[in-house]
Amino acid sequence: MSIPSDPHKRMPPLQGLYYFYQAAHLGSFKAAADALFVTAAAISQQIRLLEEWLGTPLFYRQHRKVVLTPEGAILFEHTQQGFSSIQNGVWLINNDPEPHRLALSTLPSFSQHWLVPRMTSFREAHPSLSVLVESKNELNSFEKSSVDLCIRYGKGQYAGLTSQWLMDDLLYPVCHPLYQAQHQLHTVDDLQRAHLIGDIWPDMDWGRWLSLVGARGGCSALAYDGANYVLEGALSVQGVALARHSLAHRYQEEGKLVRIGNIAVRPAFRYHLCAPEGYFRREKVIQFCEWIRQQADDFRQTWPAELTIIEG
Repeated sequence: MSIPSDPHKRMPPLQGLYYFYQAAHLGSFKAAADALFVTAAAISQQIRLLEEWLGTPLFYRQHRKVVLTPEGAILFEHTQQGFSSIQNGVWLINNDPEPHRLALSTLPSFSQHWLVPRMTSFREAHPSLSVLVESKNELNSFEKSSVDLCIRYGKGQYAGLTSQWLMDDLLYPVCHPLYQAQHQLHTVDDLQRAHLIGDIWPDMDWGRWLSLVGARGGCSALAYDGANYVLEGALSVQGVALARHSLAHRYQEEGKLVRIGNIAVRPAFRYHLCAPEGYFRREKVIQFCEWIRQQADDFRQTWPAELTIIEG
């Protein structure tokens, strides 16, 4: 892209603008030099170059101080606004505007079936910290919200964000015990007699899963938009769901769901902690990340030892 030749559409040297701003703010080239740890001659030179670039004087030079010209006063007003905005942006990156409130964003399914049941232990460990959990499928915009951290399920590649791996997952078929008894479902070969509950999300593709494990499936006449609804369909005795271990394990422990067969697929998608890099230095985010990593480590111990795991 070519740079416009019109000087009104080009930016003057940023260093000169900042030296001018400091000198105008302090009313002295020497005071600005002391504040910036440079010489007064360096301040004077940069401001002279800026004045040449603009084609107008910015200061009246007096014996022990400098006074803004009318043009200098206009420029100072705008540089004051500009540098103040930059300083606020830097402060927001490196500081926490709400240190006693943690706002999280994650998938509705992960929030409901994995995170929320575990939050009691985090609240007990950090009682002075209030927590807000937002459930949404879309990746959060950190620029337009007060969210501190996102938990996402994917490949961990999100533009402008730092992603830290949290845990892997497993995919396997589950159904209600009543449905299992009605259709005599015990191995993956029995799935051809079952109604398969589908999910429109690509990572939950029954066809791909069956191909990987070398099995055939039955009728796929029912599908939902999201793992939440697929799991609810299985709990409601509607058929067999392809479920993530992270979501289905608690219901197996409660006897509300049973796994069909001993084969699982480890998908390419994983759970990640995502945020702008500076957010990971916030004390409350550090505390939450330490806690949830320990929870994830503990949860990995629930992977059934009898499972044959196929990489997906």
